[in-house]
Amino acid sequence: MRPTAPVLIATALLAAGSLTACGGGSGSDANTIKVSFKQSMDNQIKVMDTYLAAMKKQFEKAHPGKKVELVPIKAPDSEYYTKLQQMLRSPKTAPDLVYEDTFLINSDITSGYLRPLDEYLDKWADWDQFVDTAKSAAKAQDGKTYGVPDGTDTRGLWYDKGIFEKAGIATPWQPKNWAEVLDAARAIKKKVPDAVPLNVYTGKPNGEAATMQGFQMLLYGTDGAGAGADPLYDSSSKKWIAGSKAFKDSLTFVDTVFKEKLGPDVSDALDPNWSTRVRGEMLPKGKLGIDLDGSWLPQDWLKGSGHEWPEWSQKLGLAPMPTQSGQAPGKVSMSGGWTWAVPAKSGNPGLAFDFIKTMQTKANAQRWYIANSGIAVRKDVAADPAYVQAQPGIKFFTDLVATTHYRPAYPAYPKVSTAIQEAMESVTTGDASVQKAAATYDEQLKTAADGQVVSKP
Repeated sequence: MRPTAPVLIATALLAAGSLTACGGGSGSDANTIKVSFKQSMDNQIKVMDTYLAAMKKQFEKAHPGKKVELVPIKAPDSEYYTKLQQMLRSPKTAPDLVYEDTFLINSDITSGYLRPLDEYLDKWADWDQFVDTAKSAAKAQDGKTYGVPDGTDTRGLWYDKGIFEKAGIATPWQPKNWAEVLDAARAIKKKVPDAVPLNVYTGKPNGEAATMQGFQMLLYGTDGAGAGADPLYDSSSKKWIAGSKAFKDSLTFVDTVFKEKLGPDVSDALDPNWSTRVRGEMLPKGKLGIDLDGSWLPQDWLKGSGHEWPEWSQKLGLAPMPTQSGQAPGKVSMSGGWTWAVPAKSGNPGLAFDFIKTMQTKANAQRWYIANSGIAVRKDVAADPAYVQAQPGIKFFTDLVATTHYRPAYPAYPKVSTAIQEAMESVTTGDASVQKAAATYDEQLKTAADGQVVSKP
């Protein structure tokens, strides 16, 4: 999620290392499946590793003679995507099962990297338990499904109650519009000068976090989006939207945050490790007033995570991100998530899908949702009181699903996302005005979308 020019050489080397690590390819042993997944950059966060180790043990016990080889890829998100795509190109390096972000899956489907799973899904009774919106995240334009979602997420505002008290801001806090968010940040800057008032992820180093947690949480809450229209992609014409006031208004919010020094120092905001610092340092140590971020943060603070913070639910408050002017529905969220997909060049696709079924039993899925602070996409888990009550904040973020939005994750989306990040970065650093950054985005959008662009006011 954090590609920058200086990192490209390192990315290529890391990709090469991953190719070597996969040895003779997934098809070299009919009794072994190789499972590639994104390993946390923080050595103390072992949520995925622990879960998959348990699933491996369970699977091997239920399938005598079969083995699961876990192939972790330790890298920031954007480098993970690059390395994964390198691996998917050859039967010698392709794993049997891969962890795919929903924002990239359509691009990989178009590239022919993934195998449709309909022949397996049609025979799997549990597939009926998955909510339709989650299913659609892994469905391609050819109507076939290429991945099984392992949860979704939503986004909102995290705030430090202690900092708010010092700043004279009453809690519980629920801003009604963007102006009230900025006013709270201004109060924090004035009265709690040793704290960062407001964090909005920005720029290419933060990758999709900047696009989704930052920009789209603004864009999809603009006045023009209140009527339900998608402000990024026009589904009726099947074209990407350029020249909109909504885009400029969203950039203006970002510009205001950094011009008024309401956010982190620019050097921190554009640090590829900034999101890790937010979760592991800034929030737990009371250094950040307001954080526009995702539902998954508590996974870093659970027992055994290495960053245990059992008091977080007493120290932090939660509020939905308001719409620009408070227009209906009054709040906004974005949702994404990850899927398990089978590469087209997998040597053991059937066995790989059996491993998906092991991970996605009701009990195992519920275990995963709770462990990684995810939002359930299985209806039976979402209705289970044990899930709803498992962790503070789960109900708050699950309730946001009713008003959430999903990215138009078509094949051009990754390039569109990068163009958004560059527009954000240029106003963050002060290298471009909002008008200039928006105009540059419009030009880049034409290239990213192969000319499939429509101008809207």
